[in-house]
Amino acid sequence: MTAMTTRTADGPDGYGAPGAADVPGGAQPQAARRARGLRHAGFGLLGPRHGRHTLSAEDLDALSLPIGDDGVVIGVDAEGQSAVLGLNRPTPYEVVLIGGLWTAQVFALRAAATGARVAVETGRAQAWTQMVHAMGGGQNGLAVYDVGRVPPLGASAGTPVLVVRDCGMRPPRGRVVSGPWKSVLTLLPYLSPVAPRLIRQARLVGVQRISPDEARELGRSMALPRGDVDALPTLADGVTLWCADRDRQYVMTQPTDAEVGLLGTPRRMD
Repeated sequence: MTAMTTRTADGPDGYGAPGAADVPGGAQPQAARRARGLRHAGFGLLGPRHGRHTLSAEDLDALSLPIGDDGVVIGVDAEGQSAVLGLNRPTPYEVVLIGGLWTAQVFALRAAATGARVAVETGRAQAWTQMVHAMGGGQNGLAVYDVGRVPPLGASAGTPVLVVRDCGMRPPRGRVVSGPWKSVLTLLPYLSPVAPRLIRQARLVGVQRISPDEARELGRSMALPRGDVDALPTLADGVTLWCADRDRQYVMTQPTDAEVGLLGTPRRMD
């Protein structure tokens, strides 16, 4: 690494402007104006010089750049492309997952891996104990709280938060609400009586395998096409239909070896 100094080059053709102390008294205003002009034009100390990076026209077809949203990889779509869920947002973001604990726990692990703090509100803390221990006893981004006991979390752009509400069929209304840089994922094991209200409030809804009756009811409330209503009772373990406004996408969540070792293989039932 070369040292950079603040000494300007001498003479009228130098890169830096002469200082006022170097200019005779009568020429000082003119030199000052010239110095201001050089600064405004962007002249000053020059950084390191490197050769240009070039690519031949023949090589352009081989150039591939991954472009897409950043966030948590929740699986792959029907074309085998990564499906990414952006949980860390400057605006409130509510997600409802009608599905299994396994999927919610995979999301929690992956969100923590991206740097988010994960707070789990649950009435079955024992189901999360193994994850907490694996992540350092709650010191590495994941903490578990009893229902109604989640403290203020102080979410910010530097420390985004994901709250996972694993509170059974009827999650109580509480002070855990989404906000800037704090997303909330509510897990429902089945289509419960409170599901319509939660779905109306949510920006994103995920549905795993449910019964034919539940599929028909959900199809009416969410205006799902007949093909999706018929498919929901037949979904394999680990497959989720994600719905946002008019967009729908089937995603298969594929665990890593570490996730299989900690959580087991994908399953719908807990």
